[in-house]
Amino acid sequence: MNERNLTMLTDFYELTMGNGYMQGGMAERVCCFDLYFRKVPDSGGFAVMCGLEQAIEYIKNLKFSPEDIEFLRGKGIFSEEFLEYLANFRFCCDVWAVPEGTPIFPNEPLIIVKGPAVQAQFVETMLLLCINHQSLIATKAARIVKAADGRAVMEFGSRRAQGGDGAIYGARASYIGGCSGTACTISDKEMGTPALGTMAHSWVQMFDSELEAFRAYAKCYPDSCTLLVDTFNVLKSGVPNAITVFKELKAAGHVPAGIRIDSGDITYLSKKARKMLDEAGFPEAKICASNSLDEYIIEDILRQGAKIDSFGVGERLITSRSEPVFGGVYKLTAVEKDGEMIPKIKLSENIAKITTPDFKELWRFYDNFTGKAIADLITCYGEEVDDSKPYTIFDPEHPYKKKTVTDFNARKLLVKIFDKGNCVYESPTATEIREYCAKQLDTLWDEVKRFENPHEYYVDLSQKLWDKKQRLLNESSF
Repeated sequence: MNERNLTMLTDFYELTMGNGYMQGGMAERVCCFDLYFRKVPDSGGFAVMCGLEQAIEYIKNLKFSPEDIEFLRGKGIFSEEFLEYLANFRFCCDVWAVPEGTPIFPNEPLIIVKGPAVQAQFVETMLLLCINHQSLIATKAARIVKAADGRAVMEFGSRRAQGGDGAIYGARASYIGGCSGTACTISDKEMGTPALGTMAHSWVQMFDSELEAFRAYAKCYPDSCTLLVDTFNVLKSGVPNAITVFKELKAAGHVPAGIRIDSGDITYLSKKARKMLDEAGFPEAKICASNSLDEYIIEDILRQGAKIDSFGVGERLITSRSEPVFGGVYKLTAVEKDGEMIPKIKLSENIAKITTPDFKELWRFYDNFTGKAIADLITCYGEEVDDSKPYTIFDPEHPYKKKTVTDFNARKLLVKIFDKGNCVYESPTATEIREYCAKQLDTLWDEVKRFENPHEYYVDLSQKLWDKKQRLLNESSF
C-alpha cells in the first residue's frame, strides 16, 4: 500500500491522558497492556488472528508531523513539554503478538505492549482497529470456507464494504481465512491476494442477445470461459446458450470453465443445470453460485443436494453482516515500580469485564498422538510449563469443569515483534499466512469448529496467575 501517516488516527483521550501522564511525571513509567477479545462472533467456537502486519506498519511509521503538532497546539489544552515530546516521538516499547492465522479464543492476550506509559497507551486505538477488523473478517471467512466443504470460496464484497480500506483489508483477511481469491484488484496488486472474476449482467445486456454476449466473451477468454446464465432465464435461455457456446469452444480445442448462477433457487437451478451440462457432454464444466450467501445458506443448500463447485460470497462476508463487531479491548495489566511489575486489575459488576492482571505469556497444549490442540494456558511472564507431567486444566468460567491432560507438548504462542521499538519480526506473505492458518485450523477438533453449540475450548490460568488475580479481587471492593 502507498504509505500514509496514520499517527493521528487515535482516540483523543489517548492524547489527553498522555499529556496528563507527562504533567504528573508518569510519562516514562513502564506499564503493560493486553489486547484481547471477550466473545467469539456468531457464537462460534474459535476466531482467527489477523491484521498484525498492518498494526506493525502503523507502529513502524509513528511520527507526528509539524502540521499535527500545530493542530494539537491549536486545541489550547496541551503543554509545550508534551508537544515537544510528540514532535520528537520515537516508539521504544516491547511488543509481543500471536502470529496471524492462529486460531484464538476469548480472554487470552493476542498482543502485549510493554513500555513507557504515554507510548503504550497511545497505540491502543490503531492496534484495536487493525486486529478487530481483520480478525472479524478472517473468522467469518474460515466459517464460510468450512461450510463449503472443500469447494472454492471467492470474496466478492468490495462494493458493499465499509470504505476503501474495508474492501482492501477485508479482501486480505478473507484470503487468510481460506478464500481462494477476491474480486478486489488492488488487494492482489498490493498484497498478493489473487484477483478473480468473470462478467456482470451488464455485459450480457450490452449485446443484442444473450448468445451474442456469450460468444463475445468466449472469444476473449476461450480457456477460462465462465458464463453468467441468470440475466434472463437460467434454464430456458442461460444454460442452453452457454451449452451452444461451449460446443463451439470444444470444437475449437478449448475446454470451457463453467457457469455462474447469481439469483433464484440455487439448489433447484444448480441440479437442473448440472443435468443439462452433463447430458450435453460437459461434465467437467463447473457451476459457481453467488447471491447473498453465508455459511448457513451454503451449508443448507449443500445438504439439500445443490450441485455447486464454487461460491462467490460478498456482503455477508466483507461486512460480517451477522455480527459485524469483533469486540477486542486493550487493558492495563501491570505497572512497573522499583524495577518490579506490579499487577493491576479492573473490576466491574459485569463479570466479563473483569480483567486478568500481570505481565503474561500464552501457551497452547497439543496432544502428542493426534496433534490436536487441547487447551490454552495463560501464565505469568517467565513462568515455565512442564509438559513431561500431567496437567489439570480448569475452565475459568466454570471452575468445576476440569480435565487432566497427559502426553502433550506445550508451545508458546506469543512472539516478539518489537524490541525497544525496533522491529525484530518479518511478516509472512498473505499466502504463507493463509497456508499456516489452514494447518492451524486443522489442529482444532471438529466439535470446536461446528456452528451450532460448539465445544468450549479451554483457556485456563496457571495457579500462580490465578492466585494473583484472586488476591487482587479479595483486596478490592466495588
